[in-house]
Amino acid sequence: MRSFASLSKFGLRAIGLGLLGLALLGPNPGQAQVFDAVDNEPAFVAVGLGAFDALDDDTAAQMNFEYRSNLRLWIFKPYGGLFATTDGAVYGYAGFRVDLFFGNRFVLTPSTAVGAFKRGGGKQLGSVLEFRSGVELAYRFDDRSRLGVGLFHLSNASVGSRNPGEESLLVYYALPIDDVRLPRLW
Repeated sequence: MRSFASLSKFGLRAIGLGLLGLALLGPNPGQAQVFDAVDNEPAFVAVGLGAFDALDDDTAAQMNFEYRSNLRLWIFKPYGGLFATTDGAVYGYAGFRVDLFFGNRFVLTPSTAVGAFKRGGGKQLGSVLEFRSGVELAYRFDDRSRLGVGLFHLSNASVGSRNPGEESLLVYYALPIDDVRLPRLW
């Protein structure tokens, strides 16, 4: 029988792949509108607070800082970040996000990243190289700032001797940076 944590890992992957599949189904009349909405979004600086290893016994407080670029590479936008936990773990990462808009107010954002992990005094994840995948659902305010909740999985994809993985549950606030407008490349 699968544990809740392994089901959540499977669930995150399935959700991410399903959303990416929906985004890639091909050209349609609404696709230009989606790209317009994405292109009109600014870059963001985001702060997240929550729980590291939220679904296990080694839970610690976690604080994230992210830069979310407004540069679009087809449907993907690059981002990078750093998090630290109260157990002394640190993780720096870079990857890609996809903003999926539901009206003017709600944004669902699956993401994936790769980075370097330093354990500190907390959970041993089995490798310095760790991969991050997850999804965030955010409310978009009139000034385009966002308040959201995200669930993320961190794993070494079995490149290390151990691969216990962990899930983080975070509340994010993303502040738009209007004066940093980068050209789109696609």
